[in-house]
Amino acid sequence: MKKILVLPLLLLFGIIFAGCSADSEKESGDKKEVAADTTEKTSVSKPLKVDKELLNVEVTLPADFFEGEDIDTVIADAKDEGIQEVIKNDDGSLTFRMSESQHKEILNDMEEEIIVFIEEIKTDEEITSIKDISYNNTYSEFTLLVNPEELENTLDVDATAELVLMGMFYQLFNGVDLEKNQVTVTYKNESNGEVINTTVYP
Repeated sequence: MKKILVLPLLLLFGIIFAGCSADSEKESGDKKEVAADTTEKTSVSKPLKVDKELLNVEVTLPADFFEGEDIDTVIADAKDEGIQEVIKNDDGSLTFRMSESQHKEILNDMEEEIIVFIEEIKTDEEITSIKDISYNNTYSEFTLLVNPEELENTLDVDATAELVLMGMFYQLFNGVDLEKNQVTVTYKNESNGEVINTTVYP
């Protein structure tokens, strides 16, 4: 396998935050003006929240996302990449406060990562069973045209698992409730279009 590896969630998290760091400097002047009128808000205790009603978007990720990680390092890294504020909540979740433009850019970067990854799967010679991939516009459903005789290839399974992870992470940042966050993968026979299997994650 060449470029395609199973990315840990926090690694993907870092890649996406890195994408918006360049624009953070351009927005810094505006942030200082807004800060004077911004009142302190109570940290969120719910497992997941994307509040788009605020001038600054808030994204809250549950504690499970950071299990085994040093929280202070996660917070410091996020701030280094231009995130305005990171709040450590009592339940272990983290709330990331960012501008609307940063939030939009993060979602755009996620979409780009998913699309590039799909093309890598389709063109990687070591992934033998997956011939084509289609998806919906929320990345909650993926349809894979496959050669059923080669479907158990370990690398193919790993690639599918990473695709599911990326789809779930995109939905989280787009405001889907944690309890409703699912990705459906449908496998179809490339020769006749017959559904081989449908799996709903998690």
